[in-house]
Amino acid sequence: MSGGPPRRRHGAHWRPLALGLAVAGSALAAVHAAPRLPASDDQVVETLPGGPGAAKAKRRLRASLQERAGDPAAAVEAAQAYLTLARTQGDARYAGQALAALRAWDAVPAAQTPPEVLVMRATIQQFVHDFDGAEASLKAALARRPADAQAWLTQATLLRVRGRLAESDAACRATGRAGPAVYGIACLAENAALRGRHDEARATLRTLLQDAPLQTDSLAGVRQWLWTTLAEVEQLAARPAAAEAAYREALLLGRDGYLRLAYADFLLQQDRASEVPPLLSAEPRSDPVLLRLAIAERRTSGRPGEAAEELADRFAAEALRPASAAAHAREQALFALDVQGNAQQSLALARQNIGLQREPTDLLLLARAARAARDPAALAEARRVRDEIGLRDARIDALL
Repeated sequence: MSGGPPRRRHGAHWRPLALGLAVAGSALAAVHAAPRLPASDDQVVETLPGGPGAAKAKRRLRASLQERAGDPAAAVEAAQAYLTLARTQGDARYAGQALAALRAWDAVPAAQTPPEVLVMRATIQQFVHDFDGAEASLKAALARRPADAQAWLTQATLLRVRGRLAESDAACRATGRAGPAVYGIACLAENAALRGRHDEARATLRTLLQDAPLQTDSLAGVRQWLWTTLAEVEQLAARPAAAEAAYREALLLGRDGYLRLAYADFLLQQDRASEVPPLLSAEPRSDPVLLRLAIAERRTSGRPGEAAEELADRFAAEALRPASAAAHAREQALFALDVQGNAQQSLALARQNIGLQREPTDLLLLARAARAARDPAALAEARRVRDEIGLRDARIDALL
């Protein structure tokens, strides 16, 4: 599911993910006094070019940090730029550099660390799946600045990713009190949909989409996020035609990496693999993009192709960094299941992944792997997790 601004989404994203759509321009600010709220972990705030261009960008970032040492704004700006490189280049080492940009506050007690640094640190920690660290950073930030709408919405998204919907609800409500009401309302609607209240969520999102202040060109990104969220609600409700319509409305409103990955997943679920490569042809070859391309190649040609080979090399490199490999268990499980056809390996990775994150896509993966491996105990585990979360997803229910 989409998390709303800011998302989770690495991808996954995923939801994954996580993170930026801005609350754009002065229009919504004038109406709602809006803070700047990225829509997703996975959405791109700024694209830094690869190769020599990336090297020049990094030199500029280092120079800026040196010139403005101790300036929280400069550190957060550099950290965001490095995190963007991590997402677009598919290289987790940039996430380490993003954290390094904030190192001036590593030894500073949280109570004395600027809240914007804590929120940025939490965003990076969420990206590398240090969810406990992200929660601690957000808790400290909100203790310092309890009306920080972005921190509350990041918290709501993080708690949703971890399957703690009641706590996420509370953070959604705090978001609505601290910032534009639209984000708190949509946040609660998404949680309602996860519990099976699809009609309620659909009606809420459609009402928000009709809100007059959101109809300006400067707020197209907000409408795109709402349409994407509605599409995912329709998938939960097993309404593919309605999901397709919502995705197409979202695609009309501009390019967005998270949206294209979500729509690619929808196409793969609908057995429309041939439509995936054109959809993703202009996207940076990040791990999530390569994964969808590899699955599409396998389904259209019957064998792994170039994208699968490239992704296998990346996974082999990640295996040398155990912490990084653990953070990508979802992608590796999908690769094992849908590209390599190794159900047992996929199930082991899916079980590892469900210990970290519990979005619908994670539980769907566990159920699919359990079915493919013909493992009754794993299916029972998936049912237990589903019931523990209170999740209702027609795709998952059909497998369990």
